[in-house]
Amino acid sequence: MLQIILFIMCAWAFAALVMTAMFFLGRRIGNMGVVDAAWALGVGTLAVVYALLFDGAPMSRWAMAFFAGAWSLRLGMHIVTNRVIGKPEDGRYRALIEGWGDDAPRRLFFFFQYQAVFIVVFSLPFLPLALSPEAPAVWQLAVAAMLWFVAILGETLADRQLAQWRNNPDNRGRTCRAGLWQYSRHPNYFFEWVHWWTYVALGATAPFGWTTLIGPALMLLFLYRVTGIPYTEKQALKSRGDDYRNYQQSVSAFFPWFPRKSTMVDN
Repeated sequence: MLQIILFIMCAWAFAALVMTAMFFLGRRIGNMGVVDAAWALGVGTLAVVYALLFDGAPMSRWAMAFFAGAWSLRLGMHIVTNRVIGKPEDGRYRALIEGWGDDAPRRLFFFFQYQAVFIVVFSLPFLPLALSPEAPAVWQLAVAAMLWFVAILGETLADRQLAQWRNNPDNRGRTCRAGLWQYSRHPNYFFEWVHWWTYVALGATAPFGWTTLIGPALMLLFLYRVTGIPYTEKQALKSRGDDYRNYQQSVSAFFPWFPRKSTMVDN
């Protein structure tokens, strides 16, 4: 147990150093969105490191490393190419910087360090899989693979549909209702949450496998109440006003469902 605690502390120190570098990079390029890419890539990196350094059953370790590593790489590169390189800074970070005023640099630095802590916290579900002495059963691998595939496919499709909508100048100032976005206001977040159930399936029979529930539980909390939906919708209301209020009244916030008839009158 002491070895695991020491290893977690080393993982945190590594994440803190990475986030320090990302803070200065973000200031240099004028885009603090690098923190999101660093978080995604950091979580996947720790999954691969756990698989390399711990001595659990090879099938358990490498299935976990593949699923988490591929998810991390896709999400991290999507953020880099669509929100960072050559893109304006995300409205969430502009609002934070404006609200913090002269104290913004200091508070942003600590914000990046908080993300370093969360990299380690979200890597915790990988530990029982990296340490499990027994390989997951065939049914566990099948369910995990199905969940992972559905999550990656859904998230990729949602991102693509939103990008296509935004690339059409006729849609400027209008809320995306194309494809998956007509059933959930945040289908990308929903499928991100589904992804974390992959490790619950893999760890169902592992010692302390119940700790894999940390992933979907924390992700739901963060998306619903902390950094996901609240900030995103605040910015959407600011930029799209009644069009987004109409959308809020007719479309489910998170879990996909058939749209309701809005009680607002379209402008």
